[in-house]
Amino acid sequence: MEMKLPGQEGFEASSTPTNVSAGELDSDLGPGPGHSPDGPSATESKELGVPKDPLLFIQLNELLGWPQALEWRETGRWVLFEEKLEMAAGRWSAPHVPTLALPSLQKLRSLLAEGLVLLDCPAQSLLELVEQVTRVESLSPELRGQLQALLLQRPQHYKTTGTRPCWGSTHSRKASDDEEAPLREQRQNPLRQKLPPGAEAGTVLSGELGFLAQPLGAFVRLRDPVVLGSLTEVSLPSRFFCLLLGPPMLGKGYHEMARAAAVLLSDPQFQWSVRRASNLHDVLAALDAFLEEVTVLPPGRWDPTARIPPPKCLPSQHKRLPSQQREIKGPAVPCLTSAEDRHRHDPHTPSPELQRTGRLFGGLFQDVRRKAPWYPSDFLDALHLQCFSAVLYIYLATVTNAITFGGLLGDATDGAQGVMESFLGTAVAGAAFCLMAGQPLTILSSTGPVLVFERLLFSFSRDYSLDYLPFRLWVGIWVATFCLVLVATEASVLVRYFTRFTEEGFCALISLIFIYDAVGKMLNLAHTYPIQKAGSSAYGCLCQYPGPGGNESQWTRTRPKDRDDILSMVRRGLSDFSSVLAILLGCGLDAFLGLATPKLMVPREFKPTLPGRGWLVSPFGANRWWWSVAAALPALLLSILIFMDQQITAVILNRVEYRLKGAGFHLDLFCVAMLMLLTSVLGLPWYVSATVISLAHMDSLRRESRACAPGELPNFLGIREQRLTGLVVFILTGVSIFLAPVLKFIPMPVLYGIFLYMGVAALSSIQFTKRVKLLLMPAKHQPDLLLLRHVPLTRVHLFTAIQLACLGLLWIIKSTPAAIIFPLMLLGLVGVRKALERVFSPQELLWLDELMPEEERSIPEKGLESEHSFSGNDSEDSELMYRPKAPEINISVN
Repeated sequence: MEMKLPGQEGFEASSTPTNVSAGELDSDLGPGPGHSPDGPSATESKELGVPKDPLLFIQLNELLGWPQALEWRETGRWVLFEEKLEMAAGRWSAPHVPTLALPSLQKLRSLLAEGLVLLDCPAQSLLELVEQVTRVESLSPELRGQLQALLLQRPQHYKTTGTRPCWGSTHSRKASDDEEAPLREQRQNPLRQKLPPGAEAGTVLSGELGFLAQPLGAFVRLRDPVVLGSLTEVSLPSRFFCLLLGPPMLGKGYHEMARAAAVLLSDPQFQWSVRRASNLHDVLAALDAFLEEVTVLPPGRWDPTARIPPPKCLPSQHKRLPSQQREIKGPAVPCLTSAEDRHRHDPHTPSPELQRTGRLFGGLFQDVRRKAPWYPSDFLDALHLQCFSAVLYIYLATVTNAITFGGLLGDATDGAQGVMESFLGTAVAGAAFCLMAGQPLTILSSTGPVLVFERLLFSFSRDYSLDYLPFRLWVGIWVATFCLVLVATEASVLVRYFTRFTEEGFCALISLIFIYDAVGKMLNLAHTYPIQKAGSSAYGCLCQYPGPGGNESQWTRTRPKDRDDILSMVRRGLSDFSSVLAILLGCGLDAFLGLATPKLMVPREFKPTLPGRGWLVSPFGANRWWWSVAAALPALLLSILIFMDQQITAVILNRVEYRLKGAGFHLDLFCVAMLMLLTSVLGLPWYVSATVISLAHMDSLRRESRACAPGELPNFLGIREQRLTGLVVFILTGVSIFLAPVLKFIPMPVLYGIFLYMGVAALSSIQFTKRVKLLLMPAKHQPDLLLLRHVPLTRVHLFTAIQLACLGLLWIIKSTPAAIIFPLMLLGLVGVRKALERVFSPQELLWLDELMPEEERSIPEKGLESEHSFSGNDSEDSELMYRPKAPEINISVN
């Protein structure tokens, strides 16, 4: 295929007489679009080294009403996807992936090959353009005049006025009329706000004309984009113009050919080629290249009326680029959307923050030097309205988390720690971390694994008649010491060896513990507070409570029913505040029914929950001195737990695609160590990074492009990274300590229900659970996962069985008196994962788990060149093959 590269001046004339070059019509022909003698112009501004053409808006105007009253009406539009005008319903259809009939593309090619092709047409108005496209020898002067008058007729654009759709007025233009200026409805069209600056337009006109003896086709590329009056519904400079007219024919011949032309122009690779085409041969070659990659659906095997919704993410277009375009783009960074690209560009490839310096505390000093220049902007960047809404959102989540974990912690430690300590510790530790840490968007909180360890530590102290808080103080001192050693030796670089196998084992164990404990607590409550049964009633169980006048009212348990779609929309909209609503609803039902359920333990005044203790913990209490040395053993186990929980969460939050100011893994761990020491001295809960809340904080500060085409997801511009939102959230959390008179009405069963939900949600979101379902699922009912396309089912089951065996062993250890050593067993999962390399091939581990860095480099490129077909299902299933989104790999159920 003959192509002209950008920067080349002039174009060749076509050898076909009817396909004249615009250079023959204007001797002052200049360079084509995006061309300049000195190289690419502003239209080919490079972003990440990739030349970028302006976005193209394509509109289809059809000629309707033959033979009575001819008029042009807009019937379709394209940006990235197709929108059809549903005339009967009076609305635009939802954006969808266009489908074409193969004969329409073939007929379009034949019409263009025999028609008029003008490249770099110098027309500056619609009148000049119409004169150029009607300059055809087959048209008599009379027919040429009729056709010009028809093409100058203003089209009717669909628009909505208030709640009633209507059409624009129609009348013919005159050369003297000033109708090239944009109309008011064009300037006020809401679609204009969805298109980025610099966007251009392309128009396709088609229809049947009885006075034409043979089809008339024309394809025009304007040398300079020009606003052609009211030709398009949006006031944009036009770059392309396509005309497809002819005598009446059976079926929807011209309509489908016009759709084919619009789809071709909406294709980025075809558009790139025709922007640089020099003659008809290049245009037809671009169309042939498009045909070579068309996917054909056999007739009778699918519903042609079905519309394919836009995919969640577009596949990589790198393979489709012409050789010339690849040379221009050079070593561009491809978009990490396809499964293949995400494997090649693993986010766990060692970043500068995870490389060893070889010096004592070298990583910590590098983190400080890296983050210090950003410190002023970490406060100035918070001066935005978006930060205010983020504070409200994260405050509710943080307070709910403090209440829930505080209540369960008080229940697990018999009141040694409770809600008051949870609020105070969250405020102090969180605010200090936001001021000093390397990643200020991190939200510190109590987490599931730490809560489990606190319960085990309290049980150990009770079994050996130890004073819990003094013993816990020494555990915290030792943990801080061990964490400082980890910071000094730059142990954070080892976090990239924690693959999904380890994370899923961790997450599954904690989730099962939460589910088991929550169900056990609720069963104990059901035994202690049984529901009264009506002996002669046929309605099952009843709840009875004394009414205001001493009478008894009976309430039957009713079955909830879905009302309508509005309720579903409201439920989805309030899902972010589900924990808050659950607590409020539980409190309301408890008060309304007058149930005698146990309530949250909250002191009436600002003092510790446990009576008789102060805010400073005694170093020894009733314990002997040597217990301060013996505390080093459980502290070593807790240090492993803290390290895994903190650093894996930090890796998730500091992914490259989030475009943050830089990570601080060593600095974050140093801050956590210092806060462990402080909270241990004050008898407050221990805190590490909470994955879910931190990601919610980050998501509330996303910056996205406002201009996005219909059906296109907004472009991610980065995160508004700063320190002020987290700081304000924790200050407000500290002020919430004075809500103690209200918090005492929260029933404990509500908190058990929240943790049951969190355990089930975390367990159901990991790939391990989906593979367990495959064990019990017949092959014909198994979903079409990418995993099953590349790994034999027996090997998938073997990998799952090994994970189940490890999980069962962890559960057995957790149920024995040696349960306190479970963090060490979790670390052993890393060794098991390493041993799996002798059982599974690297290609199998590529799909079943994540490769360790040195192994990933040994995989040949051919192993990654698999048949990745892009579809909606593939897009979803590909997330199961890689490190999932943050909430899914959260090893701390928080």
